[in-house]
Amino acid sequence: MSWGNQGVLRNAFTEVSCFRAELYACLTSRGDALFELCDALLCTDGPVRTLVDLALAPEYRRGHGALYGGLNQGRIDFARLCRALASIPLPRAADGRIVLAADVSPWLRPDANTCPDRSFCHTFGRGAGKHQMVPGWPYSIVAALETGRTSWTAVLDAVRLEPGADVAVVTTVQVREVVEQLVAAGQWKPGDPEVLVVLDAGYDAPRIAHLLRDLPVEILARLRSDRVMRRPAPPQVYDPKGGRPPKHGGEFVFGDRVTWGTEQAVTTTDTRLYGKATAQAWDRLHPRLTRRAAWLNHDGPLPIIEGTVIRLVVEKLPSGGVNKPVWLWWSGTGATTDDVDRCWQSFLRRFDLEHTFRLFKQTLGWTKPQLRSPEAADRWTWLVIAAYAQLRLARPLAADLRRPWEKPAEPNRLTPARVRRGFRHLRTKTGSPAGAPKPTRPGPGRPAGSKNRLPAIRHDVGRVLATGEAYTRPSHHKRGTKPRRTA
Repeated sequence: MSWGNQGVLRNAFTEVSCFRAELYACLTSRGDALFELCDALLCTDGPVRTLVDLALAPEYRRGHGALYGGLNQGRIDFARLCRALASIPLPRAADGRIVLAADVSPWLRPDANTCPDRSFCHTFGRGAGKHQMVPGWPYSIVAALETGRTSWTAVLDAVRLEPGADVAVVTTVQVREVVEQLVAAGQWKPGDPEVLVVLDAGYDAPRIAHLLRDLPVEILARLRSDRVMRRPAPPQVYDPKGGRPPKHGGEFVFGDRVTWGTEQAVTTTDTRLYGKATAQAWDRLHPRLTRRAAWLNHDGPLPIIEGTVIRLVVEKLPSGGVNKPVWLWWSGTGATTDDVDRCWQSFLRRFDLEHTFRLFKQTLGWTKPQLRSPEAADRWTWLVIAAYAQLRLARPLAADLRRPWEKPAEPNRLTPARVRRGFRHLRTKTGSPAGAPKPTRPGPGRPAGSKNRLPAIRHDVGRVLATGEAYTRPSHHKRGTKPRRTA
């Protein structure tokens, strides 16, 4: 092994050890039980089926009562853990730019009538009724994206959407906090390329760009194919009759080719999976805002939020489906051919976040526990994120412990699930800051034959709406207390 490789392995080992020590410092109450629960999650062979099975792992030296006690009564300094995640090395694009992606993933709890703060979550099922609304806890996740073909992302933040929350405002607060933490950690410095935030359909991209206009960020989002944009207002000409000058130009209808006009940039790229990809860009297009919904109580005149509309058409789809065009809106203007290629290629990388969600749910068992308290669900969510961060840091250290039917992987190209197989051997070298458990005896419990005189309260299911209300991040993300919302 060369000295350069030894240096890389030594740095990776140091990063894993430092992050584990910082994670233990973030566990302010019942930290030993929570830290060993995270280790059991990392070292268990195979997918997590139930939460109590983790108590049988050798890395968890306590009983199953301490496991549930840590999730229900423990405390995590979420703000410090967010800063720790922002301080570790992050993936970057070819030009050194940080690319963030935000999306919502539900923790479905359809039959948990005693769980508070549930909302109707949009799910895409099978059969005729594909679009379904199922009660659960929706979580908004923000992660940094890598380049190339990969299933890795760097998860930086997670917020549970409460009933009545405005998704656009919650995402704005998340992105603002993440960018500020990246700046404080030295990940972004003045003169660096602006951070690109990639969103899927369902987000109000122009509104998010307007709320984040004071930060060094660019917004890129997919738009519905039935949208209508407006061109810039024509030059003002003196009219002897008077009247108010127009604020908007002609319409740009996505479904009407006649209204498109001449594009400002066109690129054609040969891809391996999609064949020939053609992207067209039209500059300085904006939506026509009206005083309703989120803009109902806006002070002053409504803003003109200009951007670039990109239409992407591919020759074929790997699945063989209908290759419908994809419409994108970028908050920048004056796009060049390089900007157009960078935008649509970054948008395709956004789907790597779906691999992370699938790993969380199918392998790490994020949505397996039947927890009643949403605060306990938040703690378990952040433990899963902390475990995933350790897997990402351990990528150069992991050996390829592949199954006989699996193909060998290239060096440093292991998937997260295959890195997890060898983490138990790595843990013995990094050590554990958690203290040894103290011998205790279980409590007497409820006397046999007695009835429960305190039945659990039933809660109704709410909805996540775009109400436009002012949003403040709940205080339980910082102190582990009950969530609150301020007007």
